[in-house]
Amino acid sequence: MLILSRKLNESIVIDGRITVKVMRIDGDVVKLGIAAPADVPVHRQEVYDEIRRSNEAAVTQRTTSVPKLSNSGVAHEARPRPADWQDGQRNSDTEVNSQKHNRPNKG
Repeated sequence: MLILSRKLNESIVIDGRITVKVMRIDGDVVKLGIAAPADVPVHRQEVYDEIRRSNEAAVTQRTTSVPKLSNSGVAHEARPRPADWQDGQRNSDTEVNSQKHNRPNKG
């Protein structure tokens, strides 16, 4: 680990892309300003550790098994048709209600 000393308003530069500046010193608390490209994640250590733990847990969690799909060629059951369909035509009341609720947002 590289250890550097900096005074108030002094900076260090990492890889020519990240600047860390001492912004304020209040007793035993040091406030740092960090300028980094948007594609470089910057986290406090405790936040980074929690993200890492959460990601590891998500990867190692057991998931419920999904039943295998059958290759038997058996056709799936046909879904029941909605009550508002008759002979392939939609009931006009339902069609009007449908149009009212499916309007695109203008906001």
